[in-house]
Amino acid sequence: MTANTHSVDLIVINARIVTMDGAIPYAEALAVRNGRVAALGNSADIRALAHATTRVIDAGGRLVLPGFQDTHIHLQDSGQDYSRNADLSAARSPDDIVATLSAFAKTHSRPWVNGTGWYSGIFTAQNLDRHLLDRAVPDRPCLIVASDGHNGCMNTLGCKAVGLEPGTPDPQNGHFVTDASGEPTGMLYENAVMWAESRMPHPSDADFAAGVKWAQALAHRHGITGVIDAKVEERHVRVYRALEAAGELTLRVAATALVNAFDTTEGAVERLTAFRASARGPRFKVHSAKFFLDGVVENRTAAMIAPYSDAEGGNAPLMFTPDQINEMFTAFDAARFQIHVHAIGDMAVRAALDGCEAARIANGDWPSLHQIAHIQFLDPADIPRFRALGVMANVQPLWARDEPSVTDVAVPMVGNVRSRWIYAFRSLLDGGAAMALSSDWGVSTLNPFEIIETAVTRQPPAAEGKVPPFVPEERITRMEAVAGYTTEAAAAAWRLAETGSLAIGKAADLILLDRDIFTCPDHEIGSTSVIMTVVGGDVVYKQI
Repeated sequence: MTANTHSVDLIVINARIVTMDGAIPYAEALAVRNGRVAALGNSADIRALAHATTRVIDAGGRLVLPGFQDTHIHLQDSGQDYSRNADLSAARSPDDIVATLSAFAKTHSRPWVNGTGWYSGIFTAQNLDRHLLDRAVPDRPCLIVASDGHNGCMNTLGCKAVGLEPGTPDPQNGHFVTDASGEPTGMLYENAVMWAESRMPHPSDADFAAGVKWAQALAHRHGITGVIDAKVEERHVRVYRALEAAGELTLRVAATALVNAFDTTEGAVERLTAFRASARGPRFKVHSAKFFLDGVVENRTAAMIAPYSDAEGGNAPLMFTPDQINEMFTAFDAARFQIHVHAIGDMAVRAALDGCEAARIANGDWPSLHQIAHIQFLDPADIPRFRALGVMANVQPLWARDEPSVTDVAVPMVGNVRSRWIYAFRSLLDGGAAMALSSDWGVSTLNPFEIIETAVTRQPPAAEGKVPPFVPEERITRMEAVAGYTTEAAAAAWRLAETGSLAIGKAADLILLDRDIFTCPDHEIGSTSVIMTVVGGDVVYKQI
């Protein structure tokens, strides 16, 4: 109990509170004053702090946790995409794509028909092209982008509208797929997607603001109180700042701003420094620099130490040269930015670690918690380097299971020996790495409970059938997974002093759940429902 508990605004009683704070790890009740945790204790003592206007929440014996934080999410872009465009995430055949797009096209008369969320583990250049999309949308340009954001496809009118024709040169770090005659098939890889989007009508700031509000409501329904938007540019910063100024940002948003391979180091640092200076509010800040060092394995743009092991073989280059990586990482580290890296292949992971090491040698050690996200492939020799360099693993456990993009695509491409080190979460933790869990939404669900279940089981939900666990020795515990969404996530977002645990004096960001995810059967974790989400003492979601 604290002495300074007058004017208590909110109390939660009759709960099983797991605070994630070592000083007071468990409590039955808590009190909130001015948006912060003012007291922890038993229900009788906390109830005695209430006055006539105090809101009282009886948890009915249920679990209360600190609010979850998703530290790698594309909140603004995916919010706009999924709230406004055709949702193709359920498509599992070419006919599904045609049916969904065709039905969606009839709902509006906008100049373009756009779709999002198709699964690149199933749809590839072998079964997806402009001719298929012509069946769905014959009368207007159409672009659909995969859930991973690294693949897209346009119909014939879309190709004509953006000027994609035989002989169009590939953009830097991008590729236009062509047929045997040199005609574009409509498939776009990596920066070719951005090339096409830059030549299309752009959604307005109002569209993106509406997408943020739609997405933050979805996040709150899943118990998320804070995020890191994993790729922002000037428009993202502008929209977030306007929402914060209007009092409409209920999530805590940290952001990692994009650095391109064509940037100069000086220009990139200058641009991000301006973003950071303009975004220091209580709900929105820019704190890190985002680098894509490679692509994805599904379109063979993941950079590997050794070539791919399948019949096609080959490899992909890093998207930045090693000299660029070392120079840019060192400059951003010196300017006291966190570095946030997309790395799928083991070469990309190693290059990111090399860059962090170069920065550390040049600038000394400081608590940056530079992030390497995804880490699908990992050479075991690099595991100890995470702890040695103070680099945090930012992982998406939902993908660590038997599903087409892993067992049908990735495993055959790298062979059985390297497959042992796909999503090696247990090994990273045992090697002393700090680890945050996240979703990469809209690549896949942002539901943290489905993600935690997979981290614990390395299996799909039981409803999808009995499937053996994928590399079961890399499973992690429930407590480690919850830490990855609370204390570790708060540290990743540089807000651990304020959030991440329900310690006295910290922000009252908390969630009330319908079950105890520490004790329920493994395969029931993913079915967890959030009853209430509270941010800074304000109820931002309540289950009806």
